[in-house]
Amino acid sequence: MPPRPRIVAVCGASQATDDDRTTATAIGHLLAERGFVIVCGGGRGVATAVAAAAEASGGTCVGLLPGDRHDDAAPGVSIPIATGVGHLRNALIVQSCDALIAIGGGYGTLSEMAFGLVLDKPVVALNSWSVVRPGEIEPDPAVHRASTASEAVDWIERRLV
Repeated sequence: MPPRPRIVAVCGASQATDDDRTTATAIGHLLAERGFVIVCGGGRGVATAVAAAAEASGGTCVGLLPGDRHDDAAPGVSIPIATGVGHLRNALIVQSCDALIAIGGGYGTLSEMAFGLVLDKPVVALNSWSVVRPGEIEPDPAVHRASTASEAVDWIERRLV
């Protein structure tokens, strides 16, 4: 039996910036080309960009949708799963992955990063939240700050060997 493919969550805002969508597209291509399965929120913004890129590169993207309708999945989502649990699905996204890449994002992305840290998953931030523990000044070193899509995927790949 072949080994289970590694799963990387790609998280970010549904109201993503052009730069964040460009970064998500690059991440989607790189992850798919390297054989990773992608899990995301399955909707607009970062999820749409990463799913389309994964599909274009022959990869698989699982979308854990907040609502009850599979039809709400972004084009490019290979496997839409309608959870019906709204933002609570963020915990499911993180629980199902081996590592997480946060791109930009709002409070939902921050919650996914926090779940990743609590569950001891490798977490990379690209133009995303800086997590600072109470009483500290410097960002938490558990969140790797990457400046390019390639750096983020390389870092994840090294952690999941």
